[in-house]
Amino acid sequence: MKLHTALTIAGTDPSGGAGIMADLKSFQSRNVYGMAVVTSVVAQNTTGVHHVEHLSLESIEKQLHDVYSDIMPQAVKTGMIALPEMMDLIYPYVSKDISYVMDPVMIATSGDRLVSDEAVHLLKSKLIPTATVITPNRSEAEVLADMSINCESDITTAANRILHDLGPQVVIIKGGHIGEDATDYAFTRDGSVRTWTSPKYDTVHTHGTGCTFSAVITAELAKGRDVMDAIGIAKDYIALAIKYNPALGNGCGPVNHMAYGLLANGTETMDELLKKDERR
Repeated sequence: MKLHTALTIAGTDPSGGAGIMADLKSFQSRNVYGMAVVTSVVAQNTTGVHHVEHLSLESIEKQLHDVYSDIMPQAVKTGMIALPEMMDLIYPYVSKDISYVMDPVMIATSGDRLVSDEAVHLLKSKLIPTATVITPNRSEAEVLADMSINCESDITTAANRILHDLGPQVVIIKGGHIGEDATDYAFTRDGSVRTWTSPKYDTVHTHGTGCTFSAVITAELAKGRDVMDAIGIAKDYIALAIKYNPALGNGCGPVNHMAYGLLANGTETMDELLKKDERR
């Protein structure tokens, strides 16, 4: 049996909700063989980021070499790349002829700033132009477009700035902060726009949503799926993951990486499905 392969290059989350832990769960749940290169060891949980320790460039380089020289990924995503030196090192690997999804992790769900200003500059000038898809949240899109986003027309303006000034193939901006529903907008360099809408759930448990969303897109691209189809699956996946969150932790808890696989094709509740599993 041959599996599709995907790689995440990002930081850690010992509480399991974000970073490479969330990415690997997402890959696995989409039946894709996941691999990971760790850039930074992050002490964080649902209440915030408490310590960050960056790995040496030598360690990151050896991890990248060992993956690419043995099991070539069919798609790759990057998350937290905190230092410009890391970006220089990673660039030759993500600029290869494979799908590259960038989650431009700059600000955690808790509001903590995760990367330096110099790293943001290199992110914009070197990595984003090579990306197939970038998935900024509102705060990150504001940094990339150098403007505030308060309404739907702002989303369009920001996306066009990012596309034309920075050069990714597709930019997705999540509009959950606007209106009664959660609408995501995908803009392409050829001028087309797609939207996906899901209910907006009244919950604080959204830790790792950006990581998970971009990882599912990466997994689907690894299978050879069309970009817009991959985004649509990721949108459905994250909506169910939020709706059926496990309510863990004392702060912004994680989403449920099992929900889509269990519920996408059936009407049973999560509790009913888990009870069935316990009886096996």
